[in-house]
Amino acid sequence: MITTKLLALLQFLLALGGCSLGATSYSNHIANGGHDVLVSKAQVQDGVARFDCKASDNGWCHYTLYPDACAAGEDCALAPLQRFKVARGDSRQIAGLQDFRLCVGIDDSVLGPDCTPVVAGIPAR
Repeated sequence: MITTKLLALLQFLLALGGCSLGATSYSNHIANGGHDVLVSKAQVQDGVARFDCKASDNGWCHYTLYPDACAAGEDCALAPLQRFKVARGDSRQIAGLQDFRLCVGIDDSVLGPDCTPVVAGIPAR
């Protein structure tokens, strides 16, 4: 925890000095019959992650963040780093997040590391 905060502080100080470590962007789009059910964008830059819920039929984008070690997907036994929701039209910023796998859903169903819903602890296929 302290290491994450220290890293975020260091990246903030570098950004103040005009240095940037680059950015990573995520885009998620779920459509049904040509209608946007969910549109979400996220960006991580200089140790700060910003999650934007652009559109959602139910009014919320539900996020689940897994460690980057889960990038292979379904076989990851690591717990999510965070689960949260953002209202349609809003955004949320979180400092200190790096190297994570992002899953976004239209409801509060638990999503596994492969971003499919988990039913009673078993990923859906």
